[in-house]
Amino acid sequence: MTQPAVHGQFRQDAPQDAPHGSARNPVQGFPPGTASGRPGREPGVRAVTWRKAAAIAAAGIPAGLLWWLLAPSGLNLLSGNPELRSGGNTEGWLLRDLILAGLFLLAGCISGAVASGSRHKGPSGGDVLLAVGAGALGALAAWGTGVLCGLWWGAPEDTASASIAFSLRSLAVLAIWPAATALAVFLNTVFSKPAPDAGHAADLGDTEQPSG
Repeated sequence: MTQPAVHGQFRQDAPQDAPHGSARNPVQGFPPGTASGRPGREPGVRAVTWRKAAAIAAAGIPAGLLWWLLAPSGLNLLSGNPELRSGGNTEGWLLRDLILAGLFLLAGCISGAVASGSRHKGPSGGDVLLAVGAGALGALAAWGTGVLCGLWWGAPEDTASASIAFSLRSLAVLAIWPAATALAVFLNTVFSKPAPDAGHAADLGDTEQPSG
């Protein structure tokens, strides 16, 4: 005569404790922010360090030197027109500002790419502010470097007008570098997709398998 099986007598009937972070509790065992499928930001890790910010600001010095080499009333390597070597030629004033604006736009895009971090370590609000501030300092450094190059190596001219000497006529150009940095960080944050967490995907796959 067969006796009824007592609950818990056999091993398969005994309650089993789900391991930490297993399929029964997929939320446990993951760092903060990874339960939703997005990689979390490690505490204490900054996308923009002070060393990176100093490098962004220091990049204004070679940018200002390049501005003097390319722009009219400087060495004028971009146009090659000898008439634009003189700061008294008003046709070169706008081109001089546009060249610096283009350099600032390029520098801002590079600074934004540096400040964007990686897919696993995105920038915080403080990182963005630090990168934008470094871009503003870089723009001022580039402007000052170009003016000093014009004073040291430029031909002596009548400086009755501030636009005749090698300088910047529109100060609004200085805002292009930090603005481009902020825009590059924003676009990278919007269009970048976080890499899927392999361990989290594996646990989700276990939950979909029917229990035998």
